[in-house]
Amino acid sequence: MRTAHDIIETAWVGGIRYFDTAQAYGESEEVLGYVLSDLGVVNEARIITKLPPHIDYTNEKELKNALHKSLACLKCDRLFGLMFHREEVLDVFDDELVEILQLLIDKGFVEHIGISLYSPGKASQALKKNILRLLQVPANLCDHRFHREGIFTSGISQGKQIYIRSVFLQGLLLSDVKSLPPSMLHATPILNKVDLLCKKFNLSKQELCLGYIKNKYINAFVIVGVETGDQLRHNLSTWNNERLALAVDEIDGVFEDTEEKIVNPTLWTR
Repeated sequence: MRTAHDIIETAWVGGIRYFDTAQAYGESEEVLGYVLSDLGVVNEARIITKLPPHIDYTNEKELKNALHKSLACLKCDRLFGLMFHREEVLDVFDDELVEILQLLIDKGFVEHIGISLYSPGKASQALKKNILRLLQVPANLCDHRFHREGIFTSGISQGKQIYIRSVFLQGLLLSDVKSLPPSMLHATPILNKVDLLCKKFNLSKQELCLGYIKNKYINAFVIVGVETGDQLRHNLSTWNNERLALAVDEIDGVFEDTEEKIVNPTLWTR
């Protein structure tokens, strides 16, 4: 709990007001709620949580019970965002579900509804759902799939908020080539390109990854997970580094043809 308190307090002092969590993330809701309450800012924080992936979203009672469980764990009366954890929910996204979600908004339990996405095709589908105001998608140095499909441009033009995750591609972009397991040796050319860009711009891998996202997607929010307060302080320092004004078009060209089996972790051999 001490480490979590340090992380969340550091985030708040550093100007971070959005906190991403989920029922599926172990005790993260309880911990986040406890610390934000202890800091006296739980009602000021913009908390976004995700519904459990296993529930029946077409069951109104089950959906509402899951919401109220999150509210209790987070020690708040209202969520900034309630998100669906899996994009497959779009296959059962009918008028009845929209009515249930709108009722949650009208009753003041939730401000915005959103969804976590993994494929550009499903993201395009989500853009057509007016009630979905928050979209969480992966993007990084070599993953341009959602940008190429116009998801960022279309989403922002519709007034939706886009949250970027996987900025380090689950740590792959920070890895050393020599540390790659046999199953990931096909990523060697990508990591060599990262090393060359780091040398050219005189930046660390972390600075390159964060700098790219900061300059490429200026209207999006960025989600970065940390394990310690020191990691967060380092990330904040890196984000505020004035040296991160990168030539994003040049970087886009370097990683233009990155294979799906690299940018999509669900295709990795574990």
